[in-house]
Amino acid sequence: MRSFLRSDRFRHSFHVAAPAGAIYAHLIEPQNYVGLSPLLVAVRDVRPGREAISYVGVERFRFGPLKWDNRLRVTLTPAVPDRQIRSAVVSPGAVRLVATVDLTPDGDGTLVTESVELRTPAVLRRFALGQATAVQKSRATELTRRMESGPRSI
Repeated sequence: MRSFLRSDRFRHSFHVAAPAGAIYAHLIEPQNYVGLSPLLVAVRDVRPGREAISYVGVERFRFGPLKWDNRLRVTLTPAVPDRQIRSAVVSPGAVRLVATVDLTPDGDGTLVTESVELRTPAVLRRFALGQATAVQKSRATELTRRMESGPRSI
């Protein structure tokens, strides 16, 4: 029997003029993802654990005058302190995403590489892949802006 889930993998690398430790510290805090991912409007029920941090993220989709709040179950794992963070996301509709962010010191800053594996039902593949790649690029722009403009409250 053939699986109804399809897998896609993609990655994006960019340079940020900030130390890897500062970027890691920002990315390990669930609240910092609000606005970092443009669809994410809220983070709730944060549960720190020994090995990982879990939380519920709320994505807001707008379709003309209509809006849809999509609740995500997220597990944030500090894979390698100051060097790698892994996020596993479970979304309604059998959409699953695993993102690994690698932070490599590079000259006056850090090379940030986000690798994503997306698993979706065939019927949602085009929409989910389009959203995930757009969010990845937007997140890179916003993370760079936040890290290069100095400390700020979120």
